Amino acid sequence: MKINYNNKDYTIPKPFDQCFFGKEPTKMMTIHNRFSDETFSQSCKLPSFAVAIYDTIIGAERTEDYTLMQKGITWFQKNFTDEYYVLLD
Repeated sequence: MKINYNNKDYTIPKPFDQCFFGKEPTKMMTIHNRFSDETFSQSCKLPSFAVAIYDTIIGAERTEDYTLMQKGITWFQKNFTDEYYVLLD
């Protein structure tokens, strides 16, 4: 599966291609680092398709599916490097 965002094609690997990206997969959303303080100083904007993958990474961590978690982290590092360092590093 491919999604075009900001004139760039993003390949969504399995199983993330099964995520629900919403009606507008490129709609921008603000995501806060879950470990930041109450000022939410660590946050970034992501398209909803990347938010769905981020949510899957967090869910995989909580269910101890570390293979899925690492696959998502690797995708994030490659495609949204700056946001990876804000949210997942």
